[in-house]
Amino acid sequence: MTPPARPNSTAARDVASVFHPYTDVRAHEANGPTIISRGQGVYVHDEAGKPYIDVVAGLWCASLGFSNERLVKAAEAQMRALPFYHSFASKTHNRMIELAEMLLERAPVPMSKVFFANSGSEANDSAIKMIWYYNNARGLHQKKKLIGRIKGYHGVTVASASLTGLPYNHRSFDLPLPGFLHTMTPHFYHGALPGETEEDFATRCATELETMILAEGPETIAAMFAEPVMGAGGVIVPPTGYFPKIQAVLQKYDILLVADEVICGFGRTGNYWGSQTFGVEPDILTCAKALSSAYLPISAVMVNDKVFQVIADESHAIGTFGHGYTYSGHPVAAAVAVETLKIYDETHILDHVAVVGAHMQAELRRRFTDHPLVGEVRGVGLIAAMELVEDKATHRNFDFGRKIAARTTKIMEANGVIGRPLPGDGLAFSPPLIITTAEIDTVLDGVAKALETLTMELRQEGLKRVG
Repeated sequence: MTPPARPNSTAARDVASVFHPYTDVRAHEANGPTIISRGQGVYVHDEAGKPYIDVVAGLWCASLGFSNERLVKAAEAQMRALPFYHSFASKTHNRMIELAEMLLERAPVPMSKVFFANSGSEANDSAIKMIWYYNNARGLHQKKKLIGRIKGYHGVTVASASLTGLPYNHRSFDLPLPGFLHTMTPHFYHGALPGETEEDFATRCATELETMILAEGPETIAAMFAEPVMGAGGVIVPPTGYFPKIQAVLQKYDILLVADEVICGFGRTGNYWGSQTFGVEPDILTCAKALSSAYLPISAVMVNDKVFQVIADESHAIGTFGHGYTYSGHPVAAAVAVETLKIYDETHILDHVAVVGAHMQAELRRRFTDHPLVGEVRGVGLIAAMELVEDKATHRNFDFGRKIAARTTKIMEANGVIGRPLPGDGLAFSPPLIITTAEIDTVLDGVAKALETLTMELRQEGLKRVG
């Protein structure tokens, strides 16, 4: 059978053949893609050669930018030495061992072992299965329910999407599955009561969590998953004292805490782990993205000894731990991850983040806090969000259907900045960790121009009296 002729343009070929994730498929068919052809530092270039600073490092992940030659060479050398081997049935290779050792050395709290997967979603899905396995091994067959948070994000597999607390990850997918619960979002800007301090708000969050646990039955709750900073749900920074209060509740009822460090890990919040920034002491930690600077897919699950020993005994009783992926600990991905961690150390990436992160946080607030469209600027280290609102006094957002943040990122793109809209009309900032203060200023200039254009458009539309 003769295949159909290909369309002439790259854009038309894409529309004819590719099913895109996180995309309005019909809108894509009508408007076509943005085609990115190459990268250089913090910039990517489209097919016409136009440069853009990607202010979210792709998908929160290209921490060393888009052209690190050391990572390319690490991949090439490993491809020539051992392009693939698996880790099933006690097989191993040096790169996987080296990477596991490096992660354990850098863990925010003592951890026992590292399990490898290929994405943040797979890492969290694996953690879910480990938790169920762990409680079955302890004879606690009812202790299976899992708690996420409203607006939390943990991935898109059936289980990790159930843990996620965002409507568009559930709607029309028949999710969440039974047994997945969601407690309140710790967003002080929108959630605090009049006169309530951050500490009081954090106490109320912990009280609501405990109320949920008691209503469900502590004997039925296995674990809670939490991002140190909630990423895709809005870059929501926890209020003062939040995690110590949450952990006290979990420990009271023998409930594990899983730190989802997929976005926050490897320097993003100013410490190596977001857990260190906010006083989180997890039983299990998941990571991905900046683990390899996204140059190759790889993720990891670190488990403490309490959890590991129970799982190990159960696997011996059964005869195997019946979970894993063909590409778990893939040697080429592991080699790139090892080199990535070495680069972080050798370039003192945390020292760099301390400087450029402080600059980004200060300049975002100086330039935009008083803007009539900006309700809140929030963030820590090199991750931040700017929330656009219709009414600053009441914190009221624009109507969802107007897609104000999406419009703004479209204008930013015209000004050479690729951004990302967030739920609640937030604009995300999570640039490559190698970004300079001058490049941050270039980004913020593009954002300022976008807000000027948006202001004029809204005045013309009569949607908001601005200025």
